[in-house]
Amino acid sequence: MLMTLIQKEMMHHILSARFVALLLMCLLLVPLTLHINYSNYRQNLVDYQEAIKRANIEEAEVNPKSPPEPEVEVSKVFLKPTPLSVFANGLENVLPSYLGMTRNGITQGPDALIASPLSYLLGHLDLLFVVGTVFSLLALLFTFDAVAGEREAGTLRITLANALPRDLFLWSKLIGGYLVFVVPFLVSFIFGLLMIVWQGFPLGESDIFPRVLGLILVALLYIAVFFAIGTVISIYLDSAKTALIIAFTVWVFAVLITPRVGFLAAKLTAPTRTPQSVYMEKAAMQEDFNVVLKKEKDKVVSQLEAEEVTDAMGRKMTVVMIGGKNAEKIAEHMRPFEEEYRLKFQNYSDKLDRDYKRETKRQEQIGETLSRMTPTSSLIYLATNLTQTGKEKRSDYLQAGDRYWDRLDTDVFSKISDHIPSTHYKPPVKVPQPAALEATTLEETLGQSVVDVLLLCCFAVALTTVAFLRFFRTDI
Repeated sequence: MLMTLIQKEMMHHILSARFVALLLMCLLLVPLTLHINYSNYRQNLVDYQEAIKRANIEEAEVNPKSPPEPEVEVSKVFLKPTPLSVFANGLENVLPSYLGMTRNGITQGPDALIASPLSYLLGHLDLLFVVGTVFSLLALLFTFDAVAGEREAGTLRITLANALPRDLFLWSKLIGGYLVFVVPFLVSFIFGLLMIVWQGFPLGESDIFPRVLGLILVALLYIAVFFAIGTVISIYLDSAKTALIIAFTVWVFAVLITPRVGFLAAKLTAPTRTPQSVYMEKAAMQEDFNVVLKKEKDKVVSQLEAEEVTDAMGRKMTVVMIGGKNAEKIAEHMRPFEEEYRLKFQNYSDKLDRDYKRETKRQEQIGETLSRMTPTSSLIYLATNLTQTGKEKRSDYLQAGDRYWDRLDTDVFSKISDHIPSTHYKPPVKVPQPAALEATTLEETLGQSVVDVLLLCCFAVALTTVAFLRFFRTDI
């Protein structure tokens, strides 16, 4: 009996205008979105490779004659685009294109949106946006009149008068509508995937195929949540028109408003400084230390014996020669001061970084917690973790920059002095190159995403349970 009811429900949807709209959406949006984003990825990869070549030419060696200025970038860590950004762009375009290593700290290069076309003002279209925004609305449109429509037409009373169990009736509504919905989505997704594979997308790599499969499962679970939401609305309301209005209102709050309100509230309750302000504070402290050290150096120079020299015009003048024994005296006197202030600056810089990271981490935790009140946020966190374009990618990228700066500080920056004569400056032969950015394994990604998976499952189970309990107690 259940299969007969499911077939009836499927035919009802297939013959409706909403199925035609769904089919057109799937055939147009999904393959086109994948094709456009894969083209963007290939262009980003070319830009990344060109940036690496230019940087290798520019930073081949540190000037062997004089130390670099405190604000000069002696090396860079570049952000390599990930192939999975084809499905969910995430933070890919807003992360700095490179991290510059200076004696004052780490500077950030421009993000990809700086050179992006004006079309980005209208938003970025990727599979995550299509599933999270478009298909969630279509799922509600498929279910808002599942029960309310039949109650309003009078067919529900007739159907249940034939000794049909209510649970079978509701299961047929859920399963039949869901199958009609997901089959066009899966077909269009497979078609789009084959299209980009033909263009060179590395689907066969061991770390990519499982993530793409996981992304499909997450999308199907998210669609199931909105099917349950639409069914609950349809059961609670007697009028299909009212159910449509309520369904659309719920969609606006669940998809467009609540995920953003959480982070707006976090910014108000836990404000933080910007990375640029932290860097400028470090630069100001470095300048203060340079002033003190210069005064100390001038004091030593003033105590040196002056010598009489003749310039090119034949004029005699008395000057202090900073060379030979005098250079030795200056270097010997300034060395302990240099080390003392270098350690002070390092301690101050580390404190600024710790404070900034603690502030931003607290703000993000508050924003994430508040935004998870809606399933859309869980979908976004899950999808961006699977595609390696989310907060974990940003964290790994910034931590790689911190580790590289610490290495440069040990090997290069700690050996540089602005207040010891250049004759005593002994720079390294070559600046060490940054280590490759370590990719997060699939097991680590799943461990980080457990909360969001459980939340989506809880939303689906809880809403389905509410729908059944309400339907069993409804007076037809």
